[in-house]
Amino acid sequence: MPEIRRLPENLVNRIAAGEVVERPASALKELVENAIDSGASRIAVKIADGGLARIEVTDDGCGMSPQEMALALERHATSKLPESLIGEEGAIERVVSLGFRGEALPSIASVARLTLESRPQGEAEGWKCVVDHGEIREEGPAALPPGTRVRVENLFGNVPARRKFLRTARSEYAACHDVVRRLAMARPDIAFSFEHGERRILALQNGQPLASRVSEIVARELAANGVEIDLERGTMRLTGIAGLPTYNRGVADHQYLFVNGRPVKDRLLSGAVRGAYADMLARDRHAVLALFIELPAEEVDVNVHPAKTEVRFRDAAAVRGFIVSGLRQALATGDKRSAQAPDAAAMGRWQTEPAGDPNAGAQAASPDALQSIFSGRDWSRAQGGVREASQAWRGYERDVMAAPQGRAEEAAPLPEDAAEYPLGIARGQVANTYIVAEAADGLVLVDQHAAHERLVLERLRAAGAGDSVARAQALLIPEVVELEETACDRLEQATEKLGELGLAIERFGPAAMLVRSVPHSLRKSDPRKLLQDIADDFAQHGEALLLGEKLDLVLATMACHGSVRAGRVLSVTEMNALLREMERTPRSGQCNHGRPTWVKLKMEDVEKLFGRH
Repeated sequence: MPEIRRLPENLVNRIAAGEVVERPASALKELVENAIDSGASRIAVKIADGGLARIEVTDDGCGMSPQEMALALERHATSKLPESLIGEEGAIERVVSLGFRGEALPSIASVARLTLESRPQGEAEGWKCVVDHGEIREEGPAALPPGTRVRVENLFGNVPARRKFLRTARSEYAACHDVVRRLAMARPDIAFSFEHGERRILALQNGQPLASRVSEIVARELAANGVEIDLERGTMRLTGIAGLPTYNRGVADHQYLFVNGRPVKDRLLSGAVRGAYADMLARDRHAVLALFIELPAEEVDVNVHPAKTEVRFRDAAAVRGFIVSGLRQALATGDKRSAQAPDAAAMGRWQTEPAGDPNAGAQAASPDALQSIFSGRDWSRAQGGVREASQAWRGYERDVMAAPQGRAEEAAPLPEDAAEYPLGIARGQVANTYIVAEAADGLVLVDQHAAHERLVLERLRAAGAGDSVARAQALLIPEVVELEETACDRLEQATEKLGELGLAIERFGPAAMLVRSVPHSLRKSDPRKLLQDIADDFAQHGEALLLGEKLDLVLATMACHGSVRAGRVLSVTEMNALLREMERTPRSGQCNHGRPTWVKLKMEDVEKLFGRH
């Protein structure tokens, strides 16, 4: 029988390092979090070769004495767990720091060359300690400003099996960059700098407003295409900035989520974001946002994952509902500017000169030709000239009338209260599809079908059409659907919620569910496929979003069929009525698929097109 024995200390450290330090970005995350927890106001990060050669983090925090540094390099030693939380009566889940300072350092030092330098605030000199793959190589005084500097070199140098599984320097740099971006977003009160080799990537000042910090890091245009969020519900608070539905991406890598200041990648939160944008984005498009949720420490478990990138909520349904309702509320109030600015590339394609020869096809009917005909002194020639002129004019008139025609309202002055109408006063219709309106500050183009489609959808919702769509359609013979046992477990836990949506199911043995009714609008769907999709959605997102999305899709389809179609001629009164309703309706700035319903060309842009600026 194999003998049970203790593992060597260096191997224990390597195993611990494997849980925390997967790649350079993992080590960098731990070091920057330590700097934040030290109370730093400035943090400087430098890496070389994607972090494979060197990682250096410098802060101006509280610093450590030589004795504290020695303890920090021992396993399970920390300054972040107050005495009141230690012991049988303690509550370790109340720890609000990002991590334990002495937890990651020995793990990193066991798989790299680590140089730790620190000087406490108010002390005359600092101290330095060098650990090379678990062995102390050097100790002594060090000259540095108050704070701490940590340098990690030759990561996994003595662990070739781990080293060969690292990616290229470019990929490792991208992961390090993402870590710094997320932590810098979480703490706009701290100045951050980030350098890769000789190139400075980030230089962020401290004391920035949250929305400004996020926009500077994610994309500068987010400030003009997003809405700020600051909502509270009970003990929970939601802040951040959410991109308008018309400002979206093809991948979800621009969604940044934070819980109590900690960057996380959580399925529940991602699912809540998807649910909030469900009827405003196509399924292959993703919102751009940064959300910060704050709640009591005892309401969330941050120790689910060794790297603390995943969390578990005590009341997950309440958190999800708060995020969904908060996002929808913010987007409903911010969409009056959902797509005001026209696309820059489209603006660049405006023609400032005629495309062809302006004299082609019109020489015989030019005004000069008519004048020369009428100037003849001979009456007979004049009579002939009149006939020629008449024929020429008819030809000229025919050529002009053959050009495309448009309908436009008489250019009456704007009413005195025009400023109260952001979408302006209708002036005409182009291609029987786009409404042209004049606003107090520019020219507005409206896609009549997309706009009316959104208006009809919001009317259906306001009238309780969702309840009608969710009305249960009882099956003549209940259908047994066989699924995996784990899928049945997930569905069984949500039977009450699914029943409210019109889907009545119950457990029918270990690996089967009995379907008694389906939502009326989905009565033609395959019950087995429907349940399988919902169970898969549970597994992926942790919440039942799919059925609600299907019902929203039904409403959207009804709205599409009941809205004004492109190609329909509208009267000016109808156009203005559509504009006024758009101004009153939430989320009218985008259609049900996330496309803009209107764009605005400001007067200064119009003047630039004609060289009047």
